[in-house]
Amino acid sequence: MQGSRTGNDAAAGGEHGVDHEILALERELAVFLRRARASSGEMAREVHPELEPAAYGLLVRLEEAGTQRATALAAYFGVGKATMSRQLRALEDLGLVARDPDPADGRASLVRLTDEGRGRFRRVRDARRARYVRKLAGWDRAEIAELARLLHQLNAGGDDRSPARPPGPDPR
Repeated sequence: MQGSRTGNDAAAGGEHGVDHEILALERELAVFLRRARASSGEMAREVHPELEPAAYGLLVRLEEAGTQRATALAAYFGVGKATMSRQLRALEDLGLVARDPDPADGRASLVRLTDEGRGRFRRVRDARRARYVRKLAGWDRAEIAELARLLHQLNAGGDDRSPARPPGPDPR
């Protein structure tokens, strides 16, 4: 039992006894993620009309973390080397990234944003940040900080790709 809930509350609480709060969170996160995917596609097109939405995240990572090996990028995003190589090749073809020999290992290369890629990315990122500022203008700064803290807490929980447990008694 959780808090002041009764067995009848759980039965009436939603699908398979899931808390109303969890269902509401799931619903709101689904809306947020759909909008984020659409926004990512729009931002990618603003950087370059031929840029794939998935590749926008690579620009974000390279701007944040700087020059990196393709293997480090693949590990960060949890994708295979072939997928990363294909995405980087597309970014290279658009002139947004370049590869330089890794001085520590002549067989490897380091990926970096080009000046063109950095400039295009920053213009789009700055416009996105301005939209956030407008959207959150009526919010209290403490609310914004709390939302950021809670999202960080959720994200820091790790990647839970394990299959969902079937409903049953709480193991506590």
